[in-house]
Amino acid sequence: MTPAERTEDGRWIVVDGRRWRAEDPSLDAEVVARLRSHLGRARAAVGAARDDGARAAARERVQLAKEGLGERGTAWWELSTAERAARAADRLAALDEAAPPV
Repeated sequence: MTPAERTEDGRWIVVDGRRWRAEDPSLDAEVVARLRSHLGRARAAVGAARDDGARAAARERVQLAKEGLGERGTAWWELSTAERAARAADRLAALDEAAPPV
């Protein structure tokens, strides 16, 4: 897989001409891997959901994972490194509780 093009400031990636917020580059690699795992499982759960409640719960997990990665919520470059790490840890704890890792 080819890495996405990044803007000069590193805050955005460009995919098919569309700009998306990049992951927070200061996060620990293990935390990023765990958040990405949760994100993939949550996206799969959205597709597999059979009712509105299950779909809403899965979408909330997607939101939590993307916030933890810095892709949603307050922009990571507006927070201190400590705040960014705390946000990632908080979202990861909520995801581990909602859908324990396998």
